Amino acid sequence: MDVSFLGGPQPQLGVGVVAPFDFALDRELWRWVPDDVSLHLTRTPFVPVEVSLDLARLVSEHETLDAAVQALCAVSPQVITYACTSGSFVGGVAGERAMCAAMTQAGEVTSLTTSGALIEALREIGARRIAVVTPYTKSVTDSLEDYLGEAGITVTGRAYLGLTRHIWKVPYRDVVDMARTAVVGAADALFISCTNLPTYDVIPQLEAELRMPVLSANQVTMWAALRAIGAAAVGPYQALLDPVARRGPAAMSGSDPGVPEARPRATPEAAFAGPPAPPEGEAVDGVDPPPYPPEDPGPLPPV
Repeated sequence: MDVSFLGGPQPQLGVGVVAPFDFALDRELWRWVPDDVSLHLTRTPFVPVEVSLDLARLVSEHETLDAAVQALCAVSPQVITYACTSGSFVGGVAGERAMCAAMTQAGEVTSLTTSGALIEALREIGARRIAVVTPYTKSVTDSLEDYLGEAGITVTGRAYLGLTRHIWKVPYRDVVDMARTAVVGAADALFISCTNLPTYDVIPQLEAELRMPVLSANQVTMWAALRAIGAAAVGPYQALLDPVARRGPAAMSGSDPGVPEARPRATPEAAFAGPPAPPEGEAVDGVDPPPYPPEDPGPLPPV
């Protein structure tokens, strides 16, 4: 069969991704990406250090980023993102901005980081008080809270696992348990940190349960990178991606507070539920309603 009439594959937009050497969730990043965008990933060089503040500093050195960005530029991406939360918040707000500037200079292409994308996403949904979940040790979690504080974000509650390795193996149930522990105050949203922590499938379920937007490291990274090139991240019901659910906790409460007879708003469960059942006896889509049962004729006559 001659397929030359097809004219070749459709043009692709490219997103370059610099990830730490131990990153194991390439497939999760792809799940937020539309079909007309390609991801080009490269990893930082291996260093024999467990997950810690020391590792965060090592994998975010400007010399390391410079080499990774130059390698990615061989395939001409439209944007480059550094997909590591701890590596991009360990130097504070000033450190994150310096990383973006260094990557942009190295590749002459727009560059961003996971931690910078987080602040951008929180502003997008209007969240200033958040609960935080991490797989990190206490010291790394403290550093995240310091970074958020510098950016004007208050942490209302938090939970962490204390892990120093194999973070990508954490099951969803542990993420859910941490989320329930962390959401203790009047939070506007929940943030799940670490690009090596699986979160894709758990986000809509947590939003339905907690009645608040849930952001994750990989989600905000892809959302910001794609937005920078005029594309949109894809995914099931998620407040950051869905304009209907982007109004914050009030939009997830089911109705407008203080307004009598307010029309109920769509809830997260509605995304998974079918249409409401019609009143008894009412036709559905042109189908006649079931007949009423016959009246009771009484006892049968004797034989």
